[in-house]
Amino acid sequence: MSKSLRCLVAGLMVTAACQLSAYAQSGPGIFDGQTDVGRVKHAGSAVYNAALQQYNIKGSGTNIWANHDEFHFVWKKMKGDFLLRTNAAFIGKGVEQHRKWGWMVRTSLDTASAHVNAVEHGDGLTSLQYRRTTGATTEEIKSKITGADVIQLERHGNTYTMSVARKGNTFVSEEIKDVDLGDDVYVGLFVCSHNPDVTEEAVFNNVRVVVPADKTMNGYQKYIGSAIEILDVATQNSRIIYQTPKSLQAPNWTNDNKSLIYNKEGLLYKYDLKTNTPAVLNTGAVNQNNNDHVLSFDGKMLAISSSTTGSNGSIGWVVPVTGGEPRRMNEVGPSYMHGWSPDGKYLVFTGQRNNEFDIYRIPSKGGEEVRMTTAPGLDDGPEYTPDGKYIYFNSVRSGLMQIWRMKPDGSEQTQITHDDFNNWFPHISPDGKWIVFITFLKDEVAAGDHPFYKHVYLRMLPIEGGSEPKVVAYLYGGQGTINTPSWAPDSKHLAFVSNSQLLFPTFPIEK
Repeated sequence: MSKSLRCLVAGLMVTAACQLSAYAQSGPGIFDGQTDVGRVKHAGSAVYNAALQQYNIKGSGTNIWANHDEFHFVWKKMKGDFLLRTNAAFIGKGVEQHRKWGWMVRTSLDTASAHVNAVEHGDGLTSLQYRRTTGATTEEIKSKITGADVIQLERHGNTYTMSVARKGNTFVSEEIKDVDLGDDVYVGLFVCSHNPDVTEEAVFNNVRVVVPADKTMNGYQKYIGSAIEILDVATQNSRIIYQTPKSLQAPNWTNDNKSLIYNKEGLLYKYDLKTNTPAVLNTGAVNQNNNDHVLSFDGKMLAISSSTTGSNGSIGWVVPVTGGEPRRMNEVGPSYMHGWSPDGKYLVFTGQRNNEFDIYRIPSKGGEEVRMTTAPGLDDGPEYTPDGKYIYFNSVRSGLMQIWRMKPDGSEQTQITHDDFNNWFPHISPDGKWIVFITFLKDEVAAGDHPFYKHVYLRMLPIEGGSEPKVVAYLYGGQGTINTPSWAPDSKHLAFVSNSQLLFPTFPIEK
């Protein structure tokens, strides 16, 4: 007789060990397993759609509350600090207002386990719930936000932070401290119907389990893993297409819709989107390439930036997109190439001259550089609009880093964003309708810095203005995430880089 059957025959309450034997299956997607926690009438289930990287989870159970819980749990064993994120929604109207979906961290799979969960209820109540010790009464901190469909739960030691948003908005956070669940915990997604006779279902997208960098890792000398993600702008759902334990950065999307070009360890790579394989892009003797590289509008040429001995840092170069020996553009550095004019006649770049970083323009065939910005402080990330009427850039001149634009001759420098964040690297969609940029939190990052391994947003604005920026991606990244133009030719997708120490065999991994 099996262990699970002996438990049931004996009429005992289903313990964690019995649950694992009776209900646990190999975990869907990135998870280790799944199980019903507590005695439920209707067994739950989880199905992973690999093409969409989406989870459908069904669960029953009376509640997750008081001194015991009943729900369906899709879990992974983890230690240390981590960050959990998803956007999700129930399928159908449902029966109970307090049906639940969310993230859970538990000491064990026992029904009375200590836990912390970040939960969305059927009536929109969003809360951080926790049971400090086994069998204790559940406590709750209600969020100011109701109807959240993006939930993030982060652990730093014994501190847990829930960050929630209605999709498109920035996060609002709640925090609890001194909740000791032990180092070795179960983390995962859950669904509870709040009615033992009912099964509810929720769908989860953008499911991310991130192990962040420790304090010794700044991304320049030490690094953590990188993932290339493809974002569908309309749905705001993204798919991981490639992972590496090394630092890859700044994907450009080629005009033929076949490849991404990114940098890694001084080399440039061309990633084939059909075969999901990278190959080194030949740049000859120029082999200290950084994440400032940009394709010409016709897709034939690539401007790159690479360190050169005796040139005071990075220098700009131009090379055919098919590869070859690059042609040098700058006599002095540092110089970081960011944009081509639509007619291919000019390049715009960020240059440090006389201890000031400003925007410069230079003929693509070679010639004298022209300074275009003179305001004190850092100006960076210049990029032409497809119609050639403006150059967008980011500037710290107003106190925080904000998005600006100017005419191609440097006149009419005008601030575009006016918020309480640090905004970098504006990229204009190929159809000329949208601006996307990366946003850092001012409490985490100095206005003149754009470091690795931070909580960041990708946000989008219509180019004609008239509305507030909308978040299209919530992620852990920063430097290298979207330094370069990475719109797809259809203006409907974006490529970007996220970071984590944890890699998943579910997604392609660098060999």
